[in-house]
Amino acid sequence: MANAGEQELNGGNGAAAPFLADAVYMAELRQRMLKFASLQLADPGLAEDAVQEALAGALRNAKAFAGRSAFRTWVFAILRNKIADQIRFKRRQSQMIAMPLGHFPDEDEPRYFDAKGSWAPENRPSDWGNPEVELLGKDFWRVFEACLDHLPPDQGRVFMMREFVEMETPEICAEIGITTTNMHVLMHRARLRLRNCLEGHWFAPEESLS
Repeated sequence: MANAGEQELNGGNGAAAPFLADAVYMAELRQRMLKFASLQLADPGLAEDAVQEALAGALRNAKAFAGRSAFRTWVFAILRNKIADQIRFKRRQSQMIAMPLGHFPDEDEPRYFDAKGSWAPENRPSDWGNPEVELLGKDFWRVFEACLDHLPPDQGRVFMMREFVEMETPEICAEIGITTTNMHVLMHRARLRLRNCLEGHWFAPEESLS
């Protein structure tokens, strides 16, 4: 006889049911979530708590998943909120990043981004195909995660806080203990490194890969 948990997974959860019932998929998803949370929180215990709470939240609110977005995207949105709550609750001043103030790229360096932070037309990345299709591919995520892993720790953390956790600039600066200027420098460098890494290992023409 199925227990209550199995009954909940196998019925009544709508579009989420197939994912929640797939043990292999969920185990892989959990590892990705834990890696993401660990990078942000720099504390294995807190990262584990955030992931557990996010998965519990996904199970509790499974009926709310209508399938309009990828299941992983939906679960990661829950995790982002849990991480943001953790960060806001406990400031880790010991992880302050020391950087020279007022350092910006040289005037001779190409202007990759405009004033709004978007790619400048003349310096856009090479063709990245269909982003929605590419981003759903396991191979793409494996390469993207590898590129993130190769970012310097300060750049990786700021990038993830801004782009994935979607924290505001003042919150990030308060959490890490840096100025707005320094944060923009870190984001600039992280974007360039990710662009170069992805173009070299994912979007490069086949003949250049070996």
